[in-house]
Amino acid sequence: MSDSRSALLDLIGDFGAREDRIRHIEHFPARVGTTADWPEWADDEVVAALRSTGIDRPWTHQVAAADAAHRGEDVVIASGTASGKSLGFWLPVLDSVVRTRDEIPTRAATTLYLSPTKALAADQYEKLRSVVLRGLRPGTFDGDTSQADKAWARKHANVLFTNPDMLHRSVLPRHGYFTRWFKTLRFIVVDEAHRYRGVFGSHVALILRRLVRVARHYGADPVIVGASATMADPAAAFARITGREAIAITQDASPRAAGDFVLWEPPLLPEPWGLEWEDPDPAVVGGPGHDPFADSRGPSARESAFTPVPGPAPGTDQERAQEPTGTDASRRSTIAESADLLTDLTCAGFRSIAFIASRRGTEALAEAVRDQVARVDSTLPRTVAAYRGGYLPEERRLLETGLRNGRLRTVASTNALELGIDIAGLDAVVMAGWPGTLASLWQQAGRAGRAGQQWAAVLIARDNPLDTYVVNHPEAVFGAPVDGGVIDPGNPFVLAGHLCAAAAEIPLTEADLPQFGDTAEQVLASLAEARILRRRPAGWFWAKAEDAAALTDIRGSGGGQVRIVEESTGALLGTIEDAGAHTQSHTGAVYMHQGRTFTVRELDLDARVAFVEAASVDYSTQAKSVTEISIESTDRSITLPSGARVFTGMVEVVDQVVAYQMRQQRTGVVLAEHPLELPERTLRTQAVWFTAPPELLADAEVGRADVPGTVHAAEHAAIGLLPLFAGCDRWDVGGVSTAMHADTGMTTVFVYDGQPGGAGFAERGFDCFTDWHRATLEAIESCECISGCPSCIQSPKCGNGNEPLDKAGAVRILRALLG
Repeated sequence: MSDSRSALLDLIGDFGAREDRIRHIEHFPARVGTTADWPEWADDEVVAALRSTGIDRPWTHQVAAADAAHRGEDVVIASGTASGKSLGFWLPVLDSVVRTRDEIPTRAATTLYLSPTKALAADQYEKLRSVVLRGLRPGTFDGDTSQADKAWARKHANVLFTNPDMLHRSVLPRHGYFTRWFKTLRFIVVDEAHRYRGVFGSHVALILRRLVRVARHYGADPVIVGASATMADPAAAFARITGREAIAITQDASPRAAGDFVLWEPPLLPEPWGLEWEDPDPAVVGGPGHDPFADSRGPSARESAFTPVPGPAPGTDQERAQEPTGTDASRRSTIAESADLLTDLTCAGFRSIAFIASRRGTEALAEAVRDQVARVDSTLPRTVAAYRGGYLPEERRLLETGLRNGRLRTVASTNALELGIDIAGLDAVVMAGWPGTLASLWQQAGRAGRAGQQWAAVLIARDNPLDTYVVNHPEAVFGAPVDGGVIDPGNPFVLAGHLCAAAAEIPLTEADLPQFGDTAEQVLASLAEARILRRRPAGWFWAKAEDAAALTDIRGSGGGQVRIVEESTGALLGTIEDAGAHTQSHTGAVYMHQGRTFTVRELDLDARVAFVEAASVDYSTQAKSVTEISIESTDRSITLPSGARVFTGMVEVVDQVVAYQMRQQRTGVVLAEHPLELPERTLRTQAVWFTAPPELLADAEVGRADVPGTVHAAEHAAIGLLPLFAGCDRWDVGGVSTAMHADTGMTTVFVYDGQPGGAGFAERGFDCFTDWHRATLEAIESCECISGCPSCIQSPKCGNGNEPLDKAGAVRILRALLG
């Protein structure tokens, strides 16, 4: 054991030993790397250029991937984090550049590199620029690129760094301007492919199909190369994204330093009112709709309350927190725990990154660490920073530079820095709460130890059912298969817009339909009937004058962003997606930016601008919503041995933000509540629901008066555990529970996808219903609280303030439900 590892683990262990915080430590021994010769086909000049960057010999998995791509086979590199996957795709790309650099421009090979975030693309771009190779001309084409640089890249670059958003809105609709690119497109690189899941992943899958279709129109047949450290069944998963067969390189021949993974549970507080409140984020997305940089997972839905006064519906994954209710003991917040641990690490000279789900959480955590380290050394606060979506491009680049050169010692980040951006020299990763999926957990943990030094990763549980379950069940993390991404490119809500965009790019023909799946013909017929497309003997044509791509918002943000503007100066502080504006930037909301606090004076939804003013406040704000849900259709159903029935189908969810609460920062006490007048939002989506007949309620000894609290508690806990089974994030779904639903005529509990048309999570919940609810029952039963707490049945976004809730009733009804 090295001294650095001893010092790092001793520091973490000393803190964690207080009040028995550490639940499990998993040690990972060091791994020795295995190298191979450079491929014979690789040009000597390319090999020399790569050797000059410090790569003497490649790892065997890098050569295997490069060989496959060079042969013209689609391939996905699925080795571990920090295993050098990028060399596997850059080697054949650079070889194609050198071999065609002396050709006329219309014959020189080109490559498109796609990244889900701007931070990752910027990192890879800088790496490629450091390769000294005659003829290599990388260029960027994204929202941060100036018009002059875009023009240069379009005319001269032979490796173009872009993202799915830019392809969808700018490149494909105007493919005639990129003729040089498409005629010689040799490779399409899809980096961090596991991030393309849910509805966003379905959109990207269709964009890739449109991209290949346009390339073939110009005579090219590009090879698609993917990379992901965390992808279940990578060959099949990547094939779902591309619509083409691919081979997977799953071996990992890279070396890895020894390290330790710590599962950590904050201690119980003696009194609920002593809670250090971890407040919700009114500030994404992956979620993490979102811009290409943002910490995104797509818009989400939050748990609703018990009907008839239901809680919030669709929101964003940046709105995560813990809300104390005083009904039982609560645990110390993850922000307080993380701040103390990061303070110790910073003062001891270790470099750390902390991941936290919310935008506001990053600001609050960074500010807390700054305050504490300042008491030790007045120079340390400048080495601590927050990093999140919504910052201006210039701010992001400065922060990324500080991370690379070591000027920043500690960074609190959303999952925007989860991906393969190379931050060498990090000693520790602190994860303030379960990051949403097992894939994200390993991606975040992999940020430490990338320079070969000993490392440590710490998962600090939030006070909710999933986090509590995971830290007390190490087998759910270590040795468990990575969750598979769910995508459904055939979803008519997703497919229709892309068929319109494809028809506008190049008229669709019958031969094109297999690329777009089994539902394409039916969707095309409905588009033609609505006169959105024109059906002609030669195919389908776009029938409108406007831009067809504008019909589809691939990030699900609702069509745009709301600008955050300081009213007194006119300065643009940042942006918030439309989908989150109702809950995050309503009039009166508190907004934080780089340690400064503002309050929203006015939200203008038509102009998409929120005017804010600087303010010093000791409270936070939380929006309140009401929700109604109705069943439109049922696709499948099963009857359990208990007599309960389980369904999946389409539902309509109507949500309206009606008020907001002001809560005291340190205690969570409600100081005031103010009404809001905001328009309703309607979501038609997929859901899974079960009905409990009177006989089952009787078996569970749940009386009429106890039904509301019983099903409400069961709903909260079930939503908390679904991510372990559906490969989603808790914030990708929402729920409603009711003692008597109008459409079913009996007690009903709904869990629904937070995306129009569904994302596949509810359907997966239907398929694993019994296992899912068995884990839910275990999580509630094993919780040490008496009447319910955030670790089992309380929800951080309950529109009814977590009332009513009946823990004992939830246990009884779940036992009866499962027979």
